[in-house]
Amino acid sequence: MRFLVTGSNGLVGSRVCALLERQGHEVVGLGRGPRRTGGTYRYVEVDLTREPDVAAALASAAPEVVIHPASMTEVDACEKDPEAAFAANVTATAAVAKGARKAGAHLVHVSTDYVFDGDAGPYDEDALPNPRGVYALTKHMGEQAARTFVPGCAIARTAVVYGFPAAGRPNFGMWLVGSLEKGQPVKLFEDQIVSPSFADSVAAMLVELGERKLGGVWNTCGGTVIDRVGFGRALCEVFGFDAKLITPTRMADLKLASPRPLRSGLKTDKVRTQLAAKPLELAESLARFHAAWKAGQGG
Repeated sequence: MRFLVTGSNGLVGSRVCALLERQGHEVVGLGRGPRRTGGTYRYVEVDLTREPDVAAALASAAPEVVIHPASMTEVDACEKDPEAAFAANVTATAAVAKGARKAGAHLVHVSTDYVFDGDAGPYDEDALPNPRGVYALTKHMGEQAARTFVPGCAIARTAVVYGFPAAGRPNFGMWLVGSLEKGQPVKLFEDQIVSPSFADSVAAMLVELGERKLGGVWNTCGGTVIDRVGFGRALCEVFGFDAKLITPTRMADLKLASPRPLRSGLKTDKVRTQLAAKPLELAESLARFHAAWKAGQGG
């Protein structure tokens, strides 16, 4: 099958491209800036906020499936620059969806648990979004843009994606590892519940949604719902770091620019029963994360 993947330089997009290539698919990756990832797939540098450029790239690729992980995910940066957030998360998604529609391609649009307010998580696929903050609002609008132009698309929500190697800025897992291996103390929220998601596992679920051309909402995330302190302590146990370096803190104490959902997390019953690519429990995710990190260190 012919796939087009946005954000192919990014954490999830790079893994999607690698997995698709291993499975023998034809892949075109779109990204900003020079190519930063391996593989033999065709890479095209495109600014997704420029609709004519996106349209041309999709027309040239003629994909059967489009997987769209690219977005602006820095929550506080979105709050400080709503124009950039809207362009990256809404305008770009609309452009990609229009291109997919014209190509007759199935669309898998990657979204987030932040579309929920965090008052009553973990959430299943039928829960009603109530986004708070610019990042959340623009990601929710991106979902609507995807549905508007490709009604049969898949909306794949994920959360706190981590993996090694990092792509661009450090992800939450790599930030933790980088600090803890140097013996640096870290503050983690004890009052935010999340579904930490290993990037390779997320990629496998996204690829299956694309291959099978499945529509509707899917929670493509980790299988364990846990607070960030619990995640950090579990990581310390697997990596051999000192858990005393973790200081529990509450979100309200940090005066963050953007609101974040507190009791978030996503339920994974649907993907467990309907996908061959199952969500990973935290122990398995961290074991794979550690193995990748150790191999990267030459260990």
